[in-house]
Amino acid sequence: MAKILSLVQLISSLSKAERKKISSVMDIQNNESDYACLYKIIEKDPYADLEDIKFNFRSQRPKAAFNTAINYLFDSLLTVLSGLRIKHDSFFTMNYLLMHAKVLFEKSIYTECFQVLEKIQQMALRYEEFNMLLHAQKMELDFLLMLNFPDCSEQKLLFKQQSLTDTLNKVRKIYQHASLYELLKFRILNKVTARSKKHIEDLNDLVVSEMSIVAGSSFENFEIKKNHKLFQSYYLNYVGDYNSAIFSFYELNILFEENRHLFTNPPVYYLMTIEGVLETLRRLKNYEDMASFVEKLKNLDSTFVHFNLQVKCVVFLYSVFPFIDTGQFSKAREVLNQYEHELHGKMNQLFLDRQIQLFLYTSIVYFGLSDYANAKKIINKVVVAKKNVFSVSMVRTIRLINLMIRYELEEFDYIEPEIRSIRREIQNSKHNYRTEKMVLKVIQKSYDNLSSTARQEEWEKAVLKIESLKNDKFEMQLINTFDFTAWVEAKIKNVPLGKILQEKHATPSILSQSFYQ
Repeated sequence: MAKILSLVQLISSLSKAERKKISSVMDIQNNESDYACLYKIIEKDPYADLEDIKFNFRSQRPKAAFNTAINYLFDSLLTVLSGLRIKHDSFFTMNYLLMHAKVLFEKSIYTECFQVLEKIQQMALRYEEFNMLLHAQKMELDFLLMLNFPDCSEQKLLFKQQSLTDTLNKVRKIYQHASLYELLKFRILNKVTARSKKHIEDLNDLVVSEMSIVAGSSFENFEIKKNHKLFQSYYLNYVGDYNSAIFSFYELNILFEENRHLFTNPPVYYLMTIEGVLETLRRLKNYEDMASFVEKLKNLDSTFVHFNLQVKCVVFLYSVFPFIDTGQFSKAREVLNQYEHELHGKMNQLFLDRQIQLFLYTSIVYFGLSDYANAKKIINKVVVAKKNVFSVSMVRTIRLINLMIRYELEEFDYIEPEIRSIRREIQNSKHNYRTEKMVLKVIQKSYDNLSSTARQEEWEKAVLKIESLKNDKFEMQLINTFDFTAWVEAKIKNVPLGKILQEKHATPSILSQSFYQ
């Protein structure tokens, strides 16, 4: 059944242009073959149950082999889709030319073969595709060797060998930078957000290695600059140095804008960059500058439907974050309505971490609107997910939000064991986690029957703790994801969460604010 799942996903992800080309090349409408029949069944309803697809196919083709039709259709679609990309993607174009060169050599058409290899090398240099350049250079030397080096002097041969060696060194440098960035991203995703000096120290080996590579490198190109800036930007963001991080992200964005011809297809790294800018601006509470970068993503178009959906999810998130952060939950609901069909209707096509983000922040919007039943319904989809599908730091946020929702719904049978579980986790981690402890304390302590005077006293006790959290860059890592201190304040003062967030946005300091004023 795995192959039919892949086939259904492949067909459901086709763009209009791709469907048109497939219909033309394979003559789907007039084709009476088994695979054409299967294509039409899936295209008609890509969300149909797999057993229904099999039943419909058996009904129309009782003598056909279902698995054979699946395999043939899948391979045929891949062939057409690969052919479509040859004219629009340099990687596909150069691979296509490499195949041409090999066929020409096998047919003893040597002049044209070497002309094609020269064309590949020129393209590879232009697009800085050094892996492809290495492949073409090695193929050229292999062909010359097999032909006993016709019209080739020793000087010319040495030059070609040195060029290949230089390319090999460039590829090695690029991979060294890329591997460090990959390790950094992996550790960030698989460790909690930097909540102590120990968490930052765990990255020291990567930082030292990265500095060593940069200092010892005599070669720079777009790929190396990109990986260096990505490493630097995400590291600074992780450790809470947002002012330095945004400067680094801005430099990275300029690098991309000046080298648009070097974008990968789809432009995954450009998306990472813009999302990094947006996340850092959000943490700096600079919502005004976020708008222009959200607009950049809206204008980012790719031939990959699946990638475009991921971009749309990022656009939604950073369109709704300013309203969540500032307590404007009604406006956040309007943004949610605008994107609900486009995203929630295609949830299974989103990356798992995107699905988690979408569910979490949709739940927070309902939570802010005091629609706790809907908030619970949505976040339950996250709670039941396997924890290895999203970052470790996101797990803590999800558990706390879920706990707050259950508290508002007075589901105390759930709350008590969950609090014990979180406290055990905190104790085993050997870190303080003061924000989590504050939220748990508020949940365990009822303020419902307190007098106004008693509430004021409780608030005065909490003020200094909250202000100390704001001055702690490690605790702010969690608070930047969602302002849990605002919810603590709302519970003590017995006012809506939205009102507290709006007041905090208008007047950042809470120390001078009495809720009786």
